[in-house]
Amino acid sequence: MANTKAACKEFRMTFHGAKLAILVGDHVVTLLRDDLSEIDYANHWDLPGGGREGNESPADCVLRELKEELGLVYQKTDLHNGFECRSDGGTSWFFVSNQSGFDHTSVGFGSEGQGWKLANIDWFLNEARAVPILVSRLRGYLEKGHPCG
Repeated sequence: MANTKAACKEFRMTFHGAKLAILVGDHVVTLLRDDLSEIDYANHWDLPGGGREGNESPADCVLRELKEELGLVYQKTDLHNGFECRSDGGTSWFFVSNQSGFDHTSVGFGSEGQGWKLANIDWFLNEARAVPILVSRLRGYLEKGHPCG
């Protein structure tokens, strides 16, 4: 995992969650959030990931969420870039995994959300119902090599 090992250790105790952009050529793996009034960004397109549990590291958090949401078991070596992002809401992590050999038949969609799709990146970046902060972070990563500006 490039760029992340020391940083993950240093900020392990202060972050609240992590997200993962799985890039497959000009596509990205997305999830449609549940349409429930009590959750943030209900019925919006999201990226795999979520909130931290216990004392897990950022990488452990995103890998656990990936398994829960999509049934995909990735290793830390599958996380090609990781970035600590700070905002008014606290600290979170944004990971990127390039998966040219992504096998959609290996997805075992979990119980969170309404569904998933391998979406064209341009569609996600311009979709009105995509989670805004994730649109911004993916765009920043693609344009500047860093999601947090």
